[in-house]
Amino acid sequence: MTDGGPEGFDLATLLAERGAERYELHARHLNHQLPRMLHTIGFDKVYERAEGAYFWDADGNDYLDMLAGFGVMGLGRHHPVVRKALHDVLDASLADLTRFDCQPLPGLLAEKLLTHSPHLDRVFFGNSGTEAVETALKFARYATGKPRILYCTHAFHGLTTGALSVNGEAGFRDGFAPLLPDTAIDLGDLTALERELKRGDVAGFVVEPIQGKGVHASPPGFLLGAQLLLRRHKALLIADEVQTGLGRTGDFYAYQHEEGVEPDLLCVAKALSGGYVPVGATLGKDWIFKKVYSSMDRVLVHSASFGSNAQAMAAGLAVLAVMEDEETVANARRVGDLLRGRLAALVDRYELLHDVRGRGLMIGIEFGRPNSLKLRSRWTMLQAARKGLFAQMVVVPLLQKHRILTQVSGDHLEVIKLIPPLTVGEKEVDRFVEAFTAVMDDAHSGGGLMWDFGRTLVKQAVANR
Repeated sequence: MTDGGPEGFDLATLLAERGAERYELHARHLNHQLPRMLHTIGFDKVYERAEGAYFWDADGNDYLDMLAGFGVMGLGRHHPVVRKALHDVLDASLADLTRFDCQPLPGLLAEKLLTHSPHLDRVFFGNSGTEAVETALKFARYATGKPRILYCTHAFHGLTTGALSVNGEAGFRDGFAPLLPDTAIDLGDLTALERELKRGDVAGFVVEPIQGKGVHASPPGFLLGAQLLLRRHKALLIADEVQTGLGRTGDFYAYQHEEGVEPDLLCVAKALSGGYVPVGATLGKDWIFKKVYSSMDRVLVHSASFGSNAQAMAAGLAVLAVMEDEETVANARRVGDLLRGRLAALVDRYELLHDVRGRGLMIGIEFGRPNSLKLRSRWTMLQAARKGLFAQMVVVPLLQKHRILTQVSGDHLEVIKLIPPLTVGEKEVDRFVEAFTAVMDDAHSGGGLMWDFGRTLVKQAVANR
């Protein structure tokens, strides 16, 4: 050992020497289509550092993050309180993950989480949103003794086999069958839900209160109506709040927008991590957990090797403390209303802009067929090649010309989804609305680089058929 620390590994040196190879390393050793896609759409940026709602490149240019790592960075990047908590827990040298003791941090985090859903009693900690959903599916089937799970068309609940079984997008499911017994219904269709429940084999219904794909909220009264039907047929309501939970929609959980709704099982993850250590949680009623863990012989019937690890628990506790101290739920509601209102005011101004919807800081911007002949012909060309290309044409100049990172809300969807850190304010709203207005002006002018890029996307789409 030297004065500089242990010999043999220096992370800073490794990154300095080989960080520039990032795209080549991905192409060679990981998903080779990712760098190809990033190069094609001009997203192959090199970000040097990040803080809060911003990235910076090597030239010092700032980029506004309206994506938040698909919702993981609820507090933005490198929040000092979460960062300090992780340093503290590492410095504590806890006897973590012995597997045959009961550490305090999981119990403390569970206790704190449950205060936001007082009708629920217990928590299982895993490592991701997908694991939270998998846990809920297993618990629902065991607790009810029934095999089938209902879900909604266009739903997204994860990509492991169980979660994939309740995924409403064929593109994710194709080629991975057979999956679990399942049936999809349309979001809001209580008649279809009741019809399936009458068959008597349904363990539960898993639903996103606001679907991430396309940003579609459940219709008023649907969740409560579903809950009443499920209870009548002795099946469970499973709320997937992996993306919508922890303040994203202006309430702590999105199901709380509808009075009287009390899910039997609740899945959270993403923002609970603080953007550092992956963590997922499944909250549930006491009787469900007691049925699954019915004896000492079944104490490990459902477990996760890294579940409840000290770093994840510390991050979660710090996140909840920051949310309370900084009133991030109220900020998401206030700033989200402001952003959504300013964007909605543009709908009558731009014929390509059809709808602005969502709750809190989860906003969908939908584009659609224009009326004017000139724009309609270009729109038709894009749609013939591949649906979703116009939304991609908007996302690219937002990054290239205005240094704002956004995403298309799903494959073949003409929808952009905004899920920025819950800490953004009026300054970020101003920057986004000004940039979006400029992009819309360019699109409606009928010329310029935007439509040139559209032709590039058409060629790429045709080549991939």
